[in-house]
Amino acid sequence: MDQTPLKRPQFFFTTAPMPCPYLDGRLERKIVTDLSGHGADAVHDALSRAGFRRSHTIAYAPACPECQACVPVRIVVDGFAPKGTLRRIWNANRDVDVDLLPATATAEQYQVFSRYQHCRHGESDMALMGFFDYRSMVEDSPIDTAMAEFRGPDGALLGACLMDRMADGLSAVYSFFDPNVPTKRSLGTHMVLWMVSRARAEGLGYVYLGYWIEESRKMAYKTRFRPLEAFGAKGWYRLRD
Repeated sequence: MDQTPLKRPQFFFTTAPMPCPYLDGRLERKIVTDLSGHGADAVHDALSRAGFRRSHTIAYAPACPECQACVPVRIVVDGFAPKGTLRRIWNANRDVDVDLLPATATAEQYQVFSRYQHCRHGESDMALMGFFDYRSMVEDSPIDTAMAEFRGPDGALLGACLMDRMADGLSAVYSFFDPNVPTKRSLGTHMVLWMVSRARAEGLGYVYLGYWIEESRKMAYKTRFRPLEAFGAKGWYRLRD
């Protein structure tokens, strides 16, 4: 576990219990802290290496007394080599162009985001987000954040991935894609493959994927990317089959 001391006071708060969005019948609590101000990048790096995630200007981690289902995971770039299905997905998207842009929301992005939410997560709060909510999600960041846009051969926006840059890797904040994109593209998986490729090109060691929940089918895709590390009581360790 990274032991780099933070150079400013950092205050942490615990949220009230709320229904868990991933596992029925359970409650979730989070520990949160504000990232705004001087040295935000260093604070974010240290907390991310301790299993935290970022949303807007805060960092958070699960703090559920009776549940430890949420496991932070990251892909180890060195040694990652797509095989089988992953290689076929990479090859199926060779005609996709990727533009790495500043984290700025556009109407075009929001249209794809909205279609994705209503098709894949119609019951979630995110499906109710208007453009200004979406813009806040994208642009309210006190750290180095970028948006990767994935475009088809005709220039149409197929999907996008919001990601944070860290000293040792890239962190996937949120990705979405047009639900009408042919299934054979597996664009969500391709976005992760692209992030690994980008991290390797920048000489970075990891791609942080957020939390993996063994009991959640929505999270199952994360274990396809090996070698994969998980964060536990003793720090990061290699996740075995």
